[in-house]
Amino acid sequence: MGRISVVIPCLDDAEFLAACLAALRAQTRPADEVVVVDNGSTDDSAAVAVAGGARVVHEPRRGIWPATAAGFDAAGGDILARIDADSLPAPDWLERIELRMSAADRPTAVTGSGEFYGGTAPRRWAGRALYLGGYFRFIGLLLGHPPLFGSNYAIRADAWARLRTVVQRDRADLHDDLDLAWWIQPDMTVVYDRTLRVGISARPFESFDAFARRIRMAFHTLAVEWRAWPPLDRLQDRRAAATELEARRIAEAADPERDGPRFA
Repeated sequence: MGRISVVIPCLDDAEFLAACLAALRAQTRPADEVVVVDNGSTDDSAAVAVAGGARVVHEPRRGIWPATAAGFDAAGGDILARIDADSLPAPDWLERIELRMSAADRPTAVTGSGEFYGGTAPRRWAGRALYLGGYFRFIGLLLGHPPLFGSNYAIRADAWARLRTVVQRDRADLHDDLDLAWWIQPDMTVVYDRTLRVGISARPFESFDAFARRIRMAFHTLAVEWRAWPPLDRLQDRRAAATELEARRIAEAADPERDGPRFA
């Protein structure tokens, strides 16, 4: 399968980061590399990262997308696994990523949902049912494939090499996971794995205003993506690519002179 790099954007999250790094050290399939992107922290996040065995990359441009992109660029793995500083990946998280990414269909990316911890039960319910539930259902319909969830996904490094100049990586006003998912190219695939488990903090839902800000940012991101690559055009491009790929598979399977393994 090759090397797996875990990328963690971080801004003033030393306490959460320490717990996240401890969860990564407990993985049944250890990370080959952990990259923490310090996005201008004023606490001891960078020191906590080093103490936890991570490599620190500094990204002075504030924003989750600039920080994530800097981490992906710096990572040396064949698979780039992405979580947040307040994420608590299950012990088999990387093992399951490796298993799914090495399957016969060789997906470009794999993603899962999250299990909220902390806060009150109603807030955890709102995060799970309204925020994440709505995200996967509504955005999945628009994209024609599962969206990526920023606290729990992995993407191939060669796919990132193609996408890094296509996505809007310098924009702090966009949700990075939605922007990356939108620009997944027609020949790329995303799969949802319900066994890919990550705990995530319920702190974004501590107040109605905090929840509303996330919703407003989501609709703003959608508006930007809609203008850049309209959903109908995007779906048509993906269908055309799928038809072309199937025709190529049939032709190659029928060619007795073709060398090498045939498509399954």
